Amino acid sequence: MGFTRVLKRFCDKFRGDARIKAYPLGYVQRRAFSDSKIFVNGDDTVLPVLIVGAGPVGLVLSILLSKLGVKCAVLEKSMKFSKHPQAHFINNRSMEVFRKLDGLAEEIQMSQPPVELWRKFIYCTSLSGSILGLVDHMQPQDFEQVVSPISVAHFSQYKLIRLLLKQIEQLSFQFCMPECLESLNPAILRDRQILMGHECVSIDVSNNYVSVTASFLKDGKYMERDIRCNILVGTDGAGSTVRKLAGIDMKGERDLQNLVSVHFLSRDLGHYLLKERPGMLFFIFNTEAIGVLVAHDLNQGEFVLQTPFYPPQQSVEEFSPKICEELIFKLVGRDLGDIDVIDVKPWVMHAEVAEKFLCCDNRIILAGDAAHRFPPAGGFGMNTGIQDSHNLAWKIASVVKGIAPSSILNTYERERRPIAIFNTALSIQNFKAAMAVPAALGLDPTVANSVHKVINDGVGFILPSGLQRAILDGIFKIGRAQLSESLLNENNPLGASRLAKLRQIFKEGKSLQLQFPAEDLGFRYPEGAVVPDIDSAVSNSTQESPTGWRRDYIPNADPGSRLPHMNVRILSNSSSKETISTLDLISGNKVEFVLIIAPMESSYDLARAAFKVAEEFKVSIRVCVMWSAGTTTTEGVEVASETSLAPWKNYIDVMEVKKRSPTTSSSYSCSWWELCKMSETGAIMVRPDEHIAWRVKSGVDVGDPIQELKTVFSVVLDLKSTDV
Repeated sequence: MGFTRVLKRFCDKFRGDARIKAYPLGYVQRRAFSDSKIFVNGDDTVLPVLIVGAGPVGLVLSILLSKLGVKCAVLEKSMKFSKHPQAHFINNRSMEVFRKLDGLAEEIQMSQPPVELWRKFIYCTSLSGSILGLVDHMQPQDFEQVVSPISVAHFSQYKLIRLLLKQIEQLSFQFCMPECLESLNPAILRDRQILMGHECVSIDVSNNYVSVTASFLKDGKYMERDIRCNILVGTDGAGSTVRKLAGIDMKGERDLQNLVSVHFLSRDLGHYLLKERPGMLFFIFNTEAIGVLVAHDLNQGEFVLQTPFYPPQQSVEEFSPKICEELIFKLVGRDLGDIDVIDVKPWVMHAEVAEKFLCCDNRIILAGDAAHRFPPAGGFGMNTGIQDSHNLAWKIASVVKGIAPSSILNTYERERRPIAIFNTALSIQNFKAAMAVPAALGLDPTVANSVHKVINDGVGFILPSGLQRAILDGIFKIGRAQLSESLLNENNPLGASRLAKLRQIFKEGKSLQLQFPAEDLGFRYPEGAVVPDIDSAVSNSTQESPTGWRRDYIPNADPGSRLPHMNVRILSNSSSKETISTLDLISGNKVEFVLIIAPMESSYDLARAAFKVAEEFKVSIRVCVMWSAGTTTTEGVEVASETSLAPWKNYIDVMEVKKRSPTTSSSYSCSWWELCKMSETGAIMVRPDEHIAWRVKSGVDVGDPIQELKTVFSVVLDLKSTDV
C-alpha cells in the first residue's frame, strides 16, 4: 500500500504529542566504550542507522543512505506531515544535490511557479497602495547555467516533503503507524521503515549499540519500544530532543525576534497580485499594520503572513481567524471575499550553532536545524541542512562498508560546523539588511525590541498587564504614524529624505537579498577529509567575511571546494553525443572517487597508480580523461585511453563543450583547466559528495605516485597509517 493511502487511513484517527520521560537535561546513559568498531557485523537486531525526524533533512539523508546501500529507518513524532509551507527557497547547491535523486530536481522545476512570478521583492504601503521599492533578485547569468547545471527554485517545504516521500516509496520504504505494529519486539526494527507517531524519549549508549526508547500512542495508551542502532542521527528540528538528551548546548544569539506566522488561502488575492504586482515577498508598512507576506503560490492563492509578536503582553490566542482576516485586510488595502486562515503559529528567531555535531564516540550525530538555526533571511536553514546530509551520507556509508574507520565521521563536524557558523553570520547580516528598510522609514525595529525588553525585564513586574499592553500599543501606534501619507511623501522634507535614503539602499543592493552565489556554491572545507595545498591555504586566509550582499561565485579547484561545473560530451564509439555536467561524473549510488586528468602520458601513469592504490584500500575509483574542445577522432580517443589504462576499465573519456554567453565573462568559454585555474598537466581527485579531495595544480609527476596516493587516501579516509 502506498504511503498516501496509509497516511490517509491513520492520520485522522491518532493524534497527540508523545511524552518525553522526565530525565534531566543531557540525560544519555553512557557505558564504558572500547576501541571496537561502531558496526557489529551479523547482528540483525541492531539497525546500522536510525534517523530521528522526517523533515527534509532526515528524508534526504535516508534516501542518500539507501542509494548507497546503507540500511536505515526513520522515527517521526508526528502522526502526519505538516502542510504549513515553512521554508520555500532552494538554493543552487541543494538543487544540485536533488539532481542525484532520480529526477527530483526536474520535478521541482516543473512544479514550481514560473520564475517571473517570484523573482521580485516588493516594498509597499499596502498590496493595493503605493510601491516604495522593488528588487529583482534574478540576474541574466542565473538562467544561463554558467556556474551550475541547474537554477534555484521557489518551492514550499511541504510540497518538497511530498516529493521526497514519493522517492522514499520508490525505494520500498514502509510507513508504519502505531496500529500497524504487530509486536513490540524491543530489539528488531527492519530497515526502510518510517515509524510515524514515535517520539524519541531516551537514549542509552553502550559499547555495541545505541538503544533508543520511542514513545507512541496505541489504543489510547502511551506505550514504549526500544530500538537498537549503531548510529543515531538527530534531524528533529530546532527543538531537537536528540540534542537535548545528548546534552549538547547551542551557542549564539537567542530571541532576535518573536513573530506569528499566519498561513492562509485567497485566490482573489493571488489573482490580483498575478495581474498587478507578482512577487515572492511583500514588505508592507502602513499606519494600521506592518507585516511581510510570503507568496508561496499566486496561482493557488497560498500565502504566509509574518507579523511581529510581543509576548507576554500579546498572546497567540489573540490571533483568531477573525483577527487575522482583519489584519490581512489592513495589509492588502481592500476587502477580500475568500480568505481562509489555515493555521497560526508563533515562532522565535534565533541564530545559534550547536557546540558539537557528534558525541558518544560518533554514535550520535546532529544535522539540519538540530545542529544550527538561523534567521530565515536568505533561506540558509533548510539548504544548510540538506548539504549536511550530503556531506554525512558517504562518510557513514564508508564506515558501514569497511572503507573507513568511524573516525572519518569527525570530519563531518570539522567541515560542516564552520559552514554553519559562517551561514549564521551571513543570515544575521542579511536580517540586518532587511531591518534597514523600516529603519530608513523612521521605524527602527531595535527601538521596539528595546522597549519590549525594558517592560519585560525592568518595570514590567510592577505594572498591571493591561497597562503594559497599553504602553506597547501606544509606542507602536506612534511608530506607525511615521508612515502616514502626509509625512511620507516627496513634498515633506523629512519624508523626501527618508524616501531618498530608501532608494539608495535598493540601488546599492543593501536590502534583504535572496541569492548568495559565492556562498551557496563557493563554500569550501579547508580541513577535514581533504588534502590541502599551499595555494588553498593562502586562499583560505584571504576568505571574505559575510556582508549580507550578493556576490558572484568564481569557480576554482581548491581542495575542499565543490567541483566546478562545465558541460562535457561523453566520447565513445556510439553515435550518441550525450552532454552532461562535470558534476554528473560522480556517482550518487556508490562510494566512489573520481580522478580527472588530461590525456597525457604522465597523467595516465598517475591514473594507473590510482587504480592500484584504490584496490589496496578497497575503495572504488573512476578515472575521467578530459579532452580539449575540438577533439575530432573519437576512435583515436577510445584507443588511447584503453591502451594507456589497461587492464582497468572504470574510466570515461569526455570532451569540453564550450559556449559563449553575451552577458558573462570569458570564463564561460575557457578550457576546463583554465576554469579550474590549473594547468592541463594537473589532476583533480573528487570525493563522493562532489567536493575536491586533492589536486595537483601542474606537473602530475609527483615522484612516487603510489606512495603519494596512499597518503591521499589515508588522509581523506582518516586512516591512521599510510603504511598499507
